[in-house]
Amino acid sequence: MAPGAAERGERPSTHLGRGAASREARDARVALERHRHAHRGAVRLRPLRAAIATLLPLAADFYSLTPDRVLDAVEVGGLRSTGRCLPLRAFENRVYEVELEDERRLVVKFYRPGRWPRDAILDEHAFLAELAAAELPVVPPLDLGAAATLNEIDGIFYAAFPRVRGRTLDELDDERLRQIGRLVARMHGVGAAHDAPHRPRLTVDRYVHEPLEVLISGGLLRGPLADRYRDVARRIADATAPLLARAPAQRIHGDLHWGNVLWAADGPILVDFDDFLVGPPVQDLWLLSRGDSEEARRGRERLLEGYQVFGELDRSTLALAEPLRALRIIYMSAWIARRWDDPSFRAGFPAFGTDQYWAAEYEALFAIFESL
Repeated sequence: MAPGAAERGERPSTHLGRGAASREARDARVALERHRHAHRGAVRLRPLRAAIATLLPLAADFYSLTPDRVLDAVEVGGLRSTGRCLPLRAFENRVYEVELEDERRLVVKFYRPGRWPRDAILDEHAFLAELAAAELPVVPPLDLGAAATLNEIDGIFYAAFPRVRGRTLDELDDERLRQIGRLVARMHGVGAAHDAPHRPRLTVDRYVHEPLEVLISGGLLRGPLADRYRDVARRIADATAPLLARAPAQRIHGDLHWGNVLWAADGPILVDFDDFLVGPPVQDLWLLSRGDSEEARRGRERLLEGYQVFGELDRSTLALAEPLRALRIIYMSAWIARRWDDPSFRAGFPAFGTDQYWAAEYEALFAIFESL
């Protein structure tokens, strides 16, 4: 999910299987309520600069997680592994596949220290449990023992999910596009039922002003383009803020690109709710229907046809698609900048911070601004 280009690398295939969804969802909900009550208010995010010194030791442990520590984490809840532990490709978190003695395979996700407080992660788990209870193809976390879906080792939060196989598809026919539209509408129907009090809201402060501060104060955005980049970003924020204020907001996936839709034998699976937030439903649609070519417009119509089978969409909110794309470009640059001390980011985004990088980002933002 490099700004304006590739998608972020984390795609753990952890679908539960539709037949077992209700049972696992029920267990997950019980675990969440007990765990949330026990730890309510225990952790809060602090401002970035104030947190750096505290997080450095945790970051070092996070970057150097060993198979032994991963297996220790899995076995805390009484699960027994065979000792096989395979790292999976991920940027934001650390993700491992672990084989159990009963031949099951789990995907264990270690959350990046400092990003989410405990209650925010539990909001994610609660949403997944609700979706699974409604028989949507998602993957709620497993009970790790003591009725908890979230545990901690060396100060790092982690959760375990069933491992499933699926693949991403680059091209979808009309029926598959309608199928995804129906699925997204059902997800939004569940999302509208409750709030997520500890998750972020999609605002220009979070997606423009705070990222700009990171990029400029950190000295990453400099030179002749810095003032122009900042100016166009702020103009986009000013134009977008009233549109967001008028749009209905609810629980949404938040990062629903095609890499987070896996196709299994029995249909699509929605994965990676790590960026789950409260925002306008159109955020979950524009990433699936980008572009202005005739083919892109046709695909978008098929997606919306499917969506409107189970959900209502105010089509005027589709005007947010390009502004939201601009917000994503700015936010993702700061996302990389905040993690630049992580060796995997330096290897994964070698062009980040170069003059060519900022020139391409500025040109993309300016083109969006001119279209508003």
